[in-house]
Amino acid sequence: MAGLAMLQSCSSEADYTAFQALAPQGAEVKVLDNATLIDGSGSGPAPNSRLVVVDGRIRYAGPASGMAVPPNVEKTDLSGKFIIPGIINIHGHLGNVVGLVQDPKNFTAENLTAQLSTYASYGVTSVVSMGSDQPLIFQFRDQQRAGRPRTTRIFTAFRGFTGKDGYPTKAPGMAGVPFEVSRPEEVEAAVKELAEHKVDLVKIWVDDHLGKEKKIPIELCKVIISEAHKHGLKVAAHVFYLDDAKQLVDAGLDGLVHSVRDKPVDAELINLMKNRGAWQAAATFTREASTFIYAKPSGMLNDPFFTRSISAETLATLKSEDFQKKAAANPDTQVFPEFLKTAQQNLRRLAEADVKYAFGTDSGPPTRFPGYFEHWEMELMADAGLTPRQIISSFSKNAAEFLGVSKDLGTLEPGHWADLIVLEKDPMADIRNCRSIASVYIAGNKI
Repeated sequence: MAGLAMLQSCSSEADYTAFQALAPQGAEVKVLDNATLIDGSGSGPAPNSRLVVVDGRIRYAGPASGMAVPPNVEKTDLSGKFIIPGIINIHGHLGNVVGLVQDPKNFTAENLTAQLSTYASYGVTSVVSMGSDQPLIFQFRDQQRAGRPRTTRIFTAFRGFTGKDGYPTKAPGMAGVPFEVSRPEEVEAAVKELAEHKVDLVKIWVDDHLGKEKKIPIELCKVIISEAHKHGLKVAAHVFYLDDAKQLVDAGLDGLVHSVRDKPVDAELINLMKNRGAWQAAATFTREASTFIYAKPSGMLNDPFFTRSISAETLATLKSEDFQKKAAANPDTQVFPEFLKTAQQNLRRLAEADVKYAFGTDSGPPTRFPGYFEHWEMELMADAGLTPRQIISSFSKNAAEFLGVSKDLGTLEPGHWADLIVLEKDPMADIRNCRSIASVYIAGNKI
């Protein structure tokens, strides 16, 4: 990258040699000027910064005074604004929900396009669809990767694993969605299929919904992990119980995509995760909150940042007395507030112990609304004791590292795609300021 070294040494506003070396004639060039840059690496904010984006990739990120730009180049003055990396959501679900109804029949090009657009409008520039997809997902993903996407990037686990008739197959719209396995030979065939599709990771559901449903045996989980690793695929697991988390991590699991919620995490799990390199890949606090937030009138339902992406019909249902009474009568409503507190305490303890963690919400299923829930997740992470810097790193640098895409995504540095959010307010002062979205760019394309 000799050109970068030349560019970074350029100090004269009359000397455009270095710029021209990195922006050849005919290239699409965009310059974002004078914002405070928070690059996602964990380093401090950098005022009066300049980003030079060439054909969708960042070629310079540094002081505005450190790079001369010819007068005929497109410049956007962002004085007083803040630039952060786009949000990478490690745990979402695409395509199956319209309004409040989950059904595989909803997995259409039209619905996928609409949901990706909603995510993008909230600054979620990448999402991992975690185990509930249809084959259409590969067409969308492969088309994106063949060029420069103009909407939220797709990563997919395609179909996740559970046991025969296991959780979550009893949930509305989930019958027949996961692989239901009972023998190692079935696992081997399914993992081979996933590998042929070049999935981005493998998903297992390991839960019994508080004893109400069947849970996949741990021995089968071990086979899934082993077979996936033979194909070079990471494995992530939906978990609830501390004991399951320990056994899975000990078996080589790469990431937990929910928090442990039944008990406080202990030294044994912490040591296992550190020694095995396992991640708390997603905490999904909003998933817990969604089990009880609708049981009574909520200010969220009148928040313009929420309502702007919700249909009038869905909003009316959420506000209705009948819907709230039904939510209040659900047994989960009574117990999940404490599970949420346990989850928050557990993430803080893992972070303090230097266990690696990323960011995810489980948005997408009914009542877990894409885009808004990612911003609410940040607030709940702050309530758990994480700083704005930690939260931003969780959805940028850390998330890209877990996915194995750090050479292209995650931080705003030369060589990376320009997936970013321009904010009106300082997110380092208050993570809620990530809501103050002025614009979103994906691969340098303004959304």
